[in-house]
Amino acid sequence: MARHAHVSETPATKFLRQNKIEFSEHVYAYEERGGTAVSARELAVPEHAVVKTLVMEDQAANPLIVLMHGDRSVSTKNLARSIGAKSVTPCTPEAAQRQSGYQVGGTSPFATRKRMPVYVEKSVLDLPKIYINGGRRGYLVGIAPSVLVDLLDARAVEVALEN
Repeated sequence: MARHAHVSETPATKFLRQNKIEFSEHVYAYEERGGTAVSARELAVPEHAVVKTLVMEDQAANPLIVLMHGDRSVSTKNLARSIGAKSVTPCTPEAAQRQSGYQVGGTSPFATRKRMPVYVEKSVLDLPKIYINGGRRGYLVGIAPSVLVDLLDARAVEVALEN
């Protein structure tokens, strides 16, 4: 089997290593606007196991992170209801980058510039392994989903919509 391409450390992988979390590294050819369908295809894993990191904000512009299956969307109305907010909307790409410290398309929930509450779709936690952005476009890390709760204090919500 060929060795995977070397990837320089990101704030996310540094954070995972500092916390002694086992993870696998998965590099693929990033495609602009390709999303999780491309990463799932390139890694030959189900898109349901690829978890996207979405930076959103409530009505007071307080940022938050939502972790969702790649083949699902977030019901912002249900999310707002679940977290006690009046409304939740996606951040602009510029705001998401400013809050997270990561370039859109390479946003990881680990080691964000600003600490934000993290919400995870409940069924993500039932998967044996997830693939989530490692802090760079075209780079995912494979981890146990329990890491999301253990390290990020992620709160489970049920807000998924079928795509």
